[in-house]
Amino acid sequence: MRTFIFLIGIIFLGSAGSSFSQEKGKPWTLQQCIEFALKNNIQVKQNILNERLSEATLLQNKAQLLPSLSGSGSHSYNNGKKVDPFTNTFTTGDWSLSQNFSLSTSITLFGGFQNLNTIKQSKYNMLASQQDVLKMQNDISLNIASAYLQILFAQELLEVARNQSGITKLQAERTRKLVEVGNLPKGNLYDIEAQMATEEVNVVNAENSLALSSLNLTQMLNLDTADNFSIEKPDLTPPAEVLLNATSSQVYESALKRQPEIKSAEFKLKGAERGISIARAGMYPHLSLSASYGTGYSSVSKHLSTLPAFQGVKPNGELTSAGDTVLAPYFSTAGYSTTPFSDQIDQNLNRSVGFYLTVPLFNNLQVYASISRAKISLESAVLTLQLQKDNLRKTIQQAFNDAASSLKKFQASHKAVNAMEESFKYTEQKYTVGAVTATDFNDAKNKLIKAKSDMLQSKYDYVFKLKVLDFYQGKPITL
Repeated sequence: MRTFIFLIGIIFLGSAGSSFSQEKGKPWTLQQCIEFALKNNIQVKQNILNERLSEATLLQNKAQLLPSLSGSGSHSYNNGKKVDPFTNTFTTGDWSLSQNFSLSTSITLFGGFQNLNTIKQSKYNMLASQQDVLKMQNDISLNIASAYLQILFAQELLEVARNQSGITKLQAERTRKLVEVGNLPKGNLYDIEAQMATEEVNVVNAENSLALSSLNLTQMLNLDTADNFSIEKPDLTPPAEVLLNATSSQVYESALKRQPEIKSAEFKLKGAERGISIARAGMYPHLSLSASYGTGYSSVSKHLSTLPAFQGVKPNGELTSAGDTVLAPYFSTAGYSTTPFSDQIDQNLNRSVGFYLTVPLFNNLQVYASISRAKISLESAVLTLQLQKDNLRKTIQQAFNDAASSLKKFQASHKAVNAMEESFKYTEQKYTVGAVTATDFNDAKNKLIKAKSDMLQSKYDYVFKLKVLDFYQGKPITL
């Protein structure tokens, strides 16, 4: 039976591994990349741990409002002269045993509202930690989107390089035939072959750039290898006009309400305000209530005991019976013996209840220094919040201007590509009949390649900046 279960497990694991391998070979969408990165990124995990620490701190501070309760017990041996803890008399002798048991509790009745303000500060710190996690996730999402678009850009550049290399190879073949029949000088063939070699190098460079872009994304995803990694190519419509219906100021005002770095700074500011109240609590009296309940046992604790009465003692020391001759009549005898454990537990019970008031008179300026530090922390939190707002405004303004500039550059590059394509076709026709030199042909071709490269770069730069602006307006990052 165990062997059968083991074989079933092997088959299941094998099928699961095969399924995972098939999933691994599929192209990754942008959303899958973002979700995978957020789940596996080390920095996100570290920030989540910080959030959990702040939650634990909040719970601990809330518990400070509850009374404390502790129990204690002791079991000790003593030798020599000592004081019986329950009779307060000196005793001497061999080793003696003592045991003590107690319960004690205490609660702060008034402490300058320090505990309440500490709880509020801890809550603000926890909320700030949550926003820090969101900030890290947002940064990773934008970085993943940028790396994803970089791969798409590299793919299109490689496609352009391969197309141009293919055109040059065809032109080189035509040139070779024309040289063989004597219609073109042999120098034209050398020039076109040199251009063909240059474009083959461009293809290799474009392949390396694509591989490097893929490696960059896989490293951001924390994958072990970039082998068999590919991304899904979305249908990106070339931008025709500005798709923003808001100004940079409107985007900024919208971002202020939802960006986690702003919320985090605001929560930290509120926590710093509570820090001043916490520091000022040291100026107020502290009142607490304490109570205890205990008992104990000591082997040196004695009690007086009386032996049974008898009639007398014979000369030989034996007890007498009726009618015997007695040495002296005794009716009873007494002595000390150790008090039993159960009796001592009841007899040695002690209880205490007390109020304790502490009034600070002079504490070496510690409270003054604490208040000064808290005020400085508050001023720093105010500046940090303002700095975050300034950085957000600058980032949005820069993205807005970059998007507009990229759109203008794309539109100009698109026109340039159309013009260069027509010019190249005309130059190619003239080159075929020998009306222009190979240098003119290569120059026209290189201008066309550069125009296409500029157009692609401006296209993806524009798309990314639009995604950044959409992100600051609370829209999800999608392609």
